[in-house]
Amino acid sequence: MYPEEPVKLPLQSKRWKIAAPVSEQYVARFAGLDPLVVQLLRNRHIDQPELARDFLAGLSPESSPFQLKGMSAAVVRLRTAIRRQDQIAVYGDFDTDGVTATALLVDALSAMGARVEPYIPHRVDEGYGLNLPALRDLYRRGVRVVVTVDCGIRSFYEVDQARRGLDLIITDHHTPAGDRPLPPALAIINPKQPDCSYPFDDLSGVGLAFKLAQGLLQAEGSGRGPAVLAEETLLDLVALGTVADLVPLLDENRSLVRRGLERLNESPRPGVEALMAESSLRRGEVDATAIGFRLGPRLNAAGRIDTAMLAYRLLTSRDPLETKELAQRLDALNRERQQLTEQTVAEAEAQVLDDDPAARLYMAASADFNAGVVGLAASRLSEAYYRPAVVVEVGPEMSRGSCRSIPEFHITEALDECRDLLARHGGHAAAAGFTLPTENLDALRQRLKAIAAERLDGVVLKPVLEIDAEVALETLDWDTVSALKMIEPCGMDNPQPVFLSRAVEVRGRRPIGSDGKHLKLVLVDGRGVAWDAIFFRQGALSPDIPRRVDIAYRLGVNEWNHQKRLQLEIQDLGEPSV
Repeated sequence: MYPEEPVKLPLQSKRWKIAAPVSEQYVARFAGLDPLVVQLLRNRHIDQPELARDFLAGLSPESSPFQLKGMSAAVVRLRTAIRRQDQIAVYGDFDTDGVTATALLVDALSAMGARVEPYIPHRVDEGYGLNLPALRDLYRRGVRVVVTVDCGIRSFYEVDQARRGLDLIITDHHTPAGDRPLPPALAIINPKQPDCSYPFDDLSGVGLAFKLAQGLLQAEGSGRGPAVLAEETLLDLVALGTVADLVPLLDENRSLVRRGLERLNESPRPGVEALMAESSLRRGEVDATAIGFRLGPRLNAAGRIDTAMLAYRLLTSRDPLETKELAQRLDALNRERQQLTEQTVAEAEAQVLDDDPAARLYMAASADFNAGVVGLAASRLSEAYYRPAVVVEVGPEMSRGSCRSIPEFHITEALDECRDLLARHGGHAAAAGFTLPTENLDALRQRLKAIAAERLDGVVLKPVLEIDAEVALETLDWDTVSALKMIEPCGMDNPQPVFLSRAVEVRGRRPIGSDGKHLKLVLVDGRGVAWDAIFFRQGALSPDIPRRVDIAYRLGVNEWNHQKRLQLEIQDLGEPSV
């Protein structure tokens, strides 16, 4: 039975920021558009009818690759290498962005007649980014040109040493070190570098690899007739890597991902189709959410638990038997990754809460942690406690850490202040990684905590939940789902819409999942119609939920036994305010 009297919920873990509703006069400016779509666009700072038309049509401008600083020099050297048959290596990273970028550029160069091979370092044995032993080995095997994808912008020493025998071309979307010179490479393609006039600086690693391939194809076509490869055939890889890397899905990224999703749903390459089958996805069902929660994690699992070359082989193989076997293997690795993540999160959480639960930055370290999942564990800690989190795999001599942060704290800038303790580091404002001598671990912990204590002094460490609109639950239907599809693909900076409904009746609630970690709710709207709802990782809240609640949620679709039903994906709950 539910209590009749109101109870105080241990809920509303977020600060709700509800967007102001648009007026009828405002909506009238956007002739023919659903008022809800107009509201969502305004919330995303798209407030002019012409901008709305372009956004909804996916017509964001895709600029010429030759606007990127370094592109011309890179294209000239690579075309020379193709003509001379110099051996080329594409040096990537072990996450989905890096693997798709490697596969894309190898595909493009191969189609143009290049002698090219992939190289993706092993996460545990080599770590992120360029390393001299690998470059020396490539040189000994006859490689004379190395193109990096998704790495290299902070590898000054490695590039300086290797350029004596190798021509290095760096394509990398990560932020350069602001207080240090760029690596002395033959060419650097990175829109974040100084004096680059490219109008959009948030391309992913695979996005930049695509721009390089596009530049090569344009140069090839202008010199010898039609290009040898249609760029459309590469866009499935662009969509996979861009969505998985959590770069903003706006402007050029939005256009590229939309085109890539069309390719994935109409003509996926054999390896992707095998992975779709293993993920219970059919053609026509692949969207940004499917990439983020089904395809991306399976591709990432290869580099986290085994070797990223498994994912590379899957993406480049044309053999249906091999792709099926590889897809099954990635699925098994993903299940192993999930188990390791849960174990690591539990131990890391126990460490930080035992150490100092009031700390402004959490840091956990253990020799038992797996380097492949420390980033996932850091992400979970940061999300659960809303503060920067660092999780470190401790080695006998060198340790590797991964960081996730909150908007109020730039984690890579914090690591820059600890450079003297680190062997290497790099990343973005919200995510970073590093390697350091194990003997420096305690000093790093103290310094990062001190930096966080200073920078986050007075900051309320409670996340903000942006709510797009307050609506009556009974007003939502399949037409709403169709309207929401207009703003897809959703992702970073264009999030899935969140709605608020007040004083919704709760008819049922129970923990679900093998360990009861998720919460299943049955909610009733004003017409008496029951809605299924799921609140992930909140199964423990079941006994504390009263008869009526305010709900913040996303509107989703659940398919079971070939039947589709609307489902609410709860983002937060609160005591009823009406």
